[in-house]
Amino acid sequence: MGEKTLINFPPPEAQLKRAVRQDLKRIGFKKDKTGQLLSPGQDKQAVRLLHAEQRSEKLKANAAFLARYESELLPCFADGDEIEPANIRLVLRRVRSDTKDANLFRLATLTWSVPVSAGFGRRLRYLVWDEGHDRLAGIIALGDPVFNLSVRDKLVGWNSTDRSLRLVHLLDAYVLGAVPPYSFLLGGKAVAALVRTQEVVQDFRDTYGESVGIISGAAKHASLLMVTTTSSMGRSSVYNRLTLNGTRYFEPVGYTTGWGHFHITDALFVKLRSYLRQLKHEYADHHAYGKGPNWRLRTIKAALTRLGFKNSLLKHGIQRQVFLCPLARNTADILRGGGAEPDYQDLLSVAEVSALAVRRWMAPRGSREPAFRRWRRDSVPLLVRGDVAGSLDELRRQAA
Repeated sequence: MGEKTLINFPPPEAQLKRAVRQDLKRIGFKKDKTGQLLSPGQDKQAVRLLHAEQRSEKLKANAAFLARYESELLPCFADGDEIEPANIRLVLRRVRSDTKDANLFRLATLTWSVPVSAGFGRRLRYLVWDEGHDRLAGIIALGDPVFNLSVRDKLVGWNSTDRSLRLVHLLDAYVLGAVPPYSFLLGGKAVAALVRTQEVVQDFRDTYGESVGIISGAAKHASLLMVTTTSSMGRSSVYNRLTLNGTRYFEPVGYTTGWGHFHITDALFVKLRSYLRQLKHEYADHHAYGKGPNWRLRTIKAALTRLGFKNSLLKHGIQRQVFLCPLARNTADILRGGGAEPDYQDLLSVAEVSALAVRRWMAPRGSREPAFRRWRRDSVPLLVRGDVAGSLDELRRQAA
C-alpha cells in the first residue's frame, strides 16, 4: 500500500480569525496602517450597504414567516389614495406575543432598511394604528437602554453609581417610525411624539413599576422618566426640532463614539459564541442572567480578545445622533438623586398628540405633496426585500 497523504487543516482559531477578517472585508471595511477599521463612508447609502449583509440574514431567517403570513397581513397597510390626511386619527395598540398584532409588528420591522433588534429586557411594543382609516401607520418599541452612553450620562450628571441606581427609570426607543404612505406625510414625527404620552407612562407603571431586579432581587419602584433614542443614519431630520404645542419632545445631546458591534453579523456572532462555549467561557450564555443589551458586546469582545484581535476592531466609526425625551417636569432632578414624585402635568394623551400632529404636519404635507397617493400596499413585499426605495423621491421619479 502506498503512503497516506495527510491533510493539515488549520486550527479552529485560525479558521475563525479568517472568518472575522473576511466578514469585515465583505461588508465594506478596510484597515489603515495602524490596524484601525475604516468605514466606507458616513452617508446614508454607505450605512445601508454596511447593514445589507445583516438585512439579508434577517430575511433568510424570516422566510418561513413571510411565506405564511405576508399575504394575510398585507391588507393592514394602506394604499395612498384611500388616505385623507386630515382624517388621520392615531392610537396606540399594545403588542402582545403570539398574536396577529405581533406578526404585523414583525412584518413592519422587515421594511426597515437597517435591521431591527429584537430588544432586550423590559419591552413595550406598540402598533401605531390609524383609526380614521383602520390601517397601520407605524410602530414603536421601547426596551432597556444601553448601560454606557457617555453623552446621556454627562448631560444627566451621572457617575457610575448614580447610573446603576437610576437607569431603571429609562427606556430606549429602539424601533420608532412610520410605514408608507404615512411616512410620506411626516408620520415619523407623529409616531415619535407619541412616545411622550400619558398612556405610555401608565403602561410602564402597570408593567414594570414594581418589578424585581433579576440579579439584585430588589423591588425597583420605577417610573418612566426619560426615553432615549439614536438615529440610525447620522443626523436625524425627524427628531431635531420636534416640537408640538410649544413643547420640545426630543433634545439632541451629541453623537455616539462609533464603537459597537453592529458590523459583527449574526452568522459570525454564532461562531464567536460557539467558540466561547467550547472554552467554557461564562459569556457564552450569560444573557440568561439579566445582562441585557451589553451581553452581546461583551461576548464579542471576549471572543475577539481570545483570538488575538485588538479592541479597536469594535470601533466601526459610524456615529449616530443621540436624543433624550424627558417625560416629567422634574426628570433631571429625580435622575440626579432628588426624591420627589414625578410631575407629569405637561403630558398629553395619545388623542391630543395625534390631533396636534395631524394639524401641524400630516394634513399640510398631504396638501403640498400629493405624490403619497401613488403608494400601493402591494409594494410592501418589495420594500421588505429591498426592491423599492420607499421614499417620496422614488414616487416623484415614477410620476415623471
